[in-house]
Amino acid sequence: MLQVNVTRKADEAEGICSFELCAVDGSALPPFEAGAHIDIHIAEGLTRQYSLCNDPNERHRYLISVLKDPSSRGGSKAMHEQVRSGQTLTISTPRNLFPLDRSATRHLLFGGGIGITPMLAMAYELSHQGADFELHYCFRSSERAAFVAMLAQTPFAGRIKFHDDSGAQIQKLDASALLAGPDAGTHLYVCGPAGFMNYILDSAQNAGWPQDRVHKEFFAAVPINQSANAPFEVELASTGQIFQIPAERTVFEVLDEAGIAIESSCEQGVCGTCVTRVLKGIPEHRDKFLTVAEQAANDCFTPCCSRAKSSRLVLDL
Repeated sequence: MLQVNVTRKADEAEGICSFELCAVDGSALPPFEAGAHIDIHIAEGLTRQYSLCNDPNERHRYLISVLKDPSSRGGSKAMHEQVRSGQTLTISTPRNLFPLDRSATRHLLFGGGIGITPMLAMAYELSHQGADFELHYCFRSSERAAFVAMLAQTPFAGRIKFHDDSGAQIQKLDASALLAGPDAGTHLYVCGPAGFMNYILDSAQNAGWPQDRVHKEFFAAVPINQSANAPFEVELASTGQIFQIPAERTVFEVLDEAGIAIESSCEQGVCGTCVTRVLKGIPEHRDKFLTVAEQAANDCFTPCCSRAKSSRLVLDL
């Protein structure tokens, strides 16, 4: 864990604030790769994950940007209303679950709304590498578009395409046309709200993009209907302990209460931090992190939200 000061808090667009974080002692911060995020401990029992959006070459600061979400579970509201410049925060070191693929010869970056944040760091990193890439930034209106003026001053400004949903039809994103006929070396990266994500991902699937060349990061999971939940058991392979998982509780909650440590972050099945190997049994996958192929293999699952189709899962714990 790191102690950082909020050295700058700024309004970047309607409902969006950025926060510049620097080490309390003024030292260099741990390095990070494009796509990485940090956990911010906002208050007791309130931890949230935010993508780093500044140039990964910078070591003196981390920059995050936060949308005040009307359906917030408390994190974004607290960041906007409670966190102030000069305040000290506890954060984690950066963790990257959304990295650039080094084997790609070309990269297509799609950021929808606040989903632009990891794409900014990716664009900086690709620019430093002299890589072939395009950044497509989609937003509902100019009032809600963050970092537009800053982006115009970057070395990669000529590689950015802006798509304003409230603007003229000619500049709106046509994902079907853009993603038609994928070539072997191009990889696609997408982050943003669920509707935007589904638009890009469905367009890629319809165009025949292989799953291993489509990279995604969801900010939040779509609410799941829990009414049909059934109880099941989990067994720990190392000890043989068996735990009952009631219909109203998750595997993570039950094991955490019993002192069985599983690293976690989002607790919604979108970040992949808690992915756990399954040795026996059939999971009922409810995450947004694993690919269709990974889910079909049934050799891992996300205990924060996924359940079981079989009466018992044996976990590699």
